[in-house]
Amino acid sequence: QVQLVESGGGLVQAGGSLRLSCAASGSIFSINAMGWYRQAPGKQRELVAAITTGGSTNYADSVKGRFTISRDNAKNTVYLQMNSLKPEDTAVYYCKARSLESGWWRDYWGQGTQVTVSS
Repeated sequence: QVQLVESGGGLVQAGGSLRLSCAASGSIFSINAMGWYRQAPGKQRELVAAITTGGSTNYADSVKGRFTISRDNAKNTVYLQMNSLKPEDTAVYYCKARSLESGWWRDYWGQGTQVTVSS
């Protein structure tokens, strides 16, 4: 089992910055990759950025050049630095961990943190 706790959301003006944190606990040795997803009202949840244990990253086209995902293995924490925020970035942001358990992939989700960007 993996537990994820997110923090860092809030209200910011367009052009501003926020940093989200996701702290993992439990069976962290089984985690292969972690990522951030977001879901705006009336829309499907979408991938924002992901990072593997090896450090490879992947970003949605809409956030490339503005958002940066990173991880601190000593703290078992993944961060999402969000710069040049736009109103369309407003959403609930969720942290996800993909874990390999007994040969099966399993996804764990955090509770979500609200990010609101005002114009």
